[in-house]
Amino acid sequence: MWKKVLWSDETKIELFGNNAKRYVWRKSNTAHHPEHTIPTVKHGGGSIMVWACFSSAGTGKMVKIDGKMDGAKYRTILEENLMESAKDLRLGRRFVFQQDNDPKHKAKFTMEWFKNKHIQVLEWPSQSPDLNPIENLWKELKTAVHKCSPSNLTELELFCKEEWEKMSVSRCAKLIETYPKRLTAVIAAKGGATKY
Repeated sequence: MWKKVLWSDETKIELFGNNAKRYVWRKSNTAHHPEHTIPTVKHGGGSIMVWACFSSAGTGKMVKIDGKMDGAKYRTILEENLMESAKDLRLGRRFVFQQDNDPKHKAKFTMEWFKNKHIQVLEWPSQSPDLNPIENLWKELKTAVHKCSPSNLTELELFCKEEWEKMSVSRCAKLIETYPKRLTAVIAAKGGATKY
């Protein structure tokens, strides 16, 4: 069953954020030499929000979210990317779509859109980030993007999309293959944090 699920989520990716740790190898007593320091950026240099999806067959579309996400914008993202992603991943017409319980995801007109398109939506518990395997991919994506050292938001978006497309099918498949273990761990932790 899990192989027919199209997992989705949004995340914020910072240009010079917490995920942008850099290490410098240097000789003793040279820590403050200019070539061994990284200039600071006021307010973190900015960030972008992205929506993406994936299945056991690989990654689907990734979309930069311009401005504030609301129900109408979310539905537009779905209209322009969901079915194409399902088709590209060869999920067939009877795939199941996963989304969290964000109010814009559960908006009446969004749920009507799913019904009109005959898309089954996976029931999802509240406060359950450990259940969504896309969280693992977000962490890997942020690490890979910051290794590319983007210098502006345009490069950040470009690197995000490039690195998302590079995520291996085998990695995606492994996340879904181990999904029953994830569920068991969350149940054992009574909804608390797990290693996932």
